[in-house]
Amino acid sequence: MSPLITGANRGIGLRLLRDYAELGADPIGTTRADDAPRIPGARWQSLDVTDVRAHRALAAKLVGQPIGLIVCNAGQYLDKHESLETGYPPAMWAQMFAANVTGVFLTVQALLPNLRLAEAPKVAIISSQMASQERAPGGSYIYRASKAAALNLGRNLAVDLKPLGIAVGIYHPGWVRTDMGGTAAEIGVDEAATGLRARFDALSLETTGCFETWDGRPHPY
Repeated sequence: MSPLITGANRGIGLRLLRDYAELGADPIGTTRADDAPRIPGARWQSLDVTDVRAHRALAAKLVGQPIGLIVCNAGQYLDKHESLETGYPPAMWAQMFAANVTGVFLTVQALLPNLRLAEAPKVAIISSQMASQERAPGGSYIYRASKAAALNLGRNLAVDLKPLGIAVGIYHPGWVRTDMGGTAAEIGVDEAATGLRARFDALSLETTGCFETWDGRPHPY
C-alpha cells in the first residue's frame, strides 16, 4: 500500500508508521525534526506542511513512486489555555490554520500524481470530534475552527477525487494519551492506531467523504 504519514515523528503518527513498517508496507514518515527515530522498514522524508516549497521538494523526491494511502496527521493545538478576553492572537490563528488546514491541502495537491499511480488510493485526514458543529461546548476556538475546516476540506476533496478513483475519509482519532491529548485522555496510542488502520482499510469509494471515530462509529457533523 506504500502509505505516507505526515507528522510521523511522535504520537499516533509514529505508531502508525511503526505498524505499517511491521506489516511490510514500506511506509514513508514525514517530519520537521532532525531526530526522527530509526524504524526498520520505514523511510523518513523532511516536510514542513506549512511550506509550499517543502511540498514541491518532497514531490520531486517521490516522483514516479505510487502512494496508496496518505495520512494527513500533522497538526498543532496551541490555544488550549487561551482566554476569550485576552487570548487567541491573530498570529496563532494564522499558524494553526497553516498547519491544520492548508497543510492538508498542500500535501494532497503535491502528491496527487503519486496517488494516481497507486491501485485504489486513499486519503485519510485526521480531524477531531472538536470539528463537530453539533458538539460545540466552547473554548479552543482556533483548534475547533481549524479542525472543522479540515473536515469541510475533506468532504469537498472526496467529491473532486472520486472520479479519479481516490477515496477520502475524515477521522476522529479518539481522545488519546499523547503530548496533545494529555495524560487524562481516554485511550492509548496503540489502541487509537489500531482502530484507525482498520478505518483506513475499510475506506472505499462507496464510503468516501465519511466522518468516523477511530472505532468505526459515524461522527455527527
